[in-house]
Amino acid sequence: MTLAAVAEHAGVSVATASRGLRGRGEMSAATRARIVRSAAELGYRAGQESRGRPRSGTARTFDLVLGRFHDPYTAEITAGARAAAAAHGYDLTLTADREDPDDDWMPRILSRGSAGVIVGLRIPTASQIEALRRADIPLVLMEPPSESPQGLPSVRTTDREGGAAAAAHLVERGAERFVSIGGTPSYRFGRARIDGFREVLARAAPEASRVHVSADWTAWGARRACSRGLEEVAAQGGSGLIGVFACNDEMAAGAYRAVADAGLSIPRHVLVVGFDDVRGARWLHPPLTTLRQPIGEMAAAAVGILVRAVGGEAVEDESVVMPTELVARGSTAAAGIAKGAATGAVSGR
Repeated sequence: MTLAAVAEHAGVSVATASRGLRGRGEMSAATRARIVRSAAELGYRAGQESRGRPRSGTARTFDLVLGRFHDPYTAEITAGARAAAAAHGYDLTLTADREDPDDDWMPRILSRGSAGVIVGLRIPTASQIEALRRADIPLVLMEPPSESPQGLPSVRTTDREGGAAAAAHLVERGAERFVSIGGTPSYRFGRARIDGFREVLARAAPEASRVHVSADWTAWGARRACSRGLEEVAAQGGSGLIGVFACNDEMAAGAYRAVADAGLSIPRHVLVVGFDDVRGARWLHPPLTTLRQPIGEMAAAAVGILVRAVGGEAVEDESVVMPTELVARGSTAAAGIAKGAATGAVSGR
């Protein structure tokens, strides 16, 4: 397969095809992506023009692909991956999965010859996976939002068990009515957390009032959803402590605002449990009880899989599942409160 064939397939000149594959020159993202896709589809691997992992093994850069990099969760992914990559002698490149379909992350990675790729909170398309395989660039998924495609290693956490631990903790701390806040879109890990929460409540508190609401994984969305949930659970009757479980810490922060909007307080009237244990969780007032997800360790494990793959080990279908841990803080510290003092304000809401 020749460079001329790639150029013809992509509808550009040979010189433009060469610049596109080398990541040089001024051209639109759509043109560069078309050139790289053509090379991948045709299996073009001639000499210096091959933009996958060099056969000599000298590439020392991993790519971390995420949809965003500005929130506490992804910041911890980045920190964990960067530290692990450096320990193994690799640099880490942060690659944005952008909304523009003509600016695909895969051609950008192929053009710079990455040694391996971690994709977080995303499932690559079939064409992206195939292009990376043809370029001999290993791929690892971290917390995939749906089940991983066959043949791809992944790193995730015990989401269902974490949700179950949240329910058990709220019951133990005296909650008698419950609101769960799931995420929209309904990702794999969010569904698992809610499923675990519901399973424990069905056994431990089968007669308790339970309301489920959904939010868009943000504090603002969760504030509105939790307000609806508090109203619905109050309408069902009863006067016990309300236990709120949110599928991530940002949504739990929104639940704090909803509780205050309702004229209630945490933990006197409402107990709240989040999920992730990002750094901001302990700075909420009161500090948030949450399920600690070992985010940095998970990112480091993903880097470790790439290092072994680069070294020639078979890592297909490898699944690393790291345990969650419930961290009890002030948002559920209601065990010593007299039940009557807590229930009067709730029932009169």
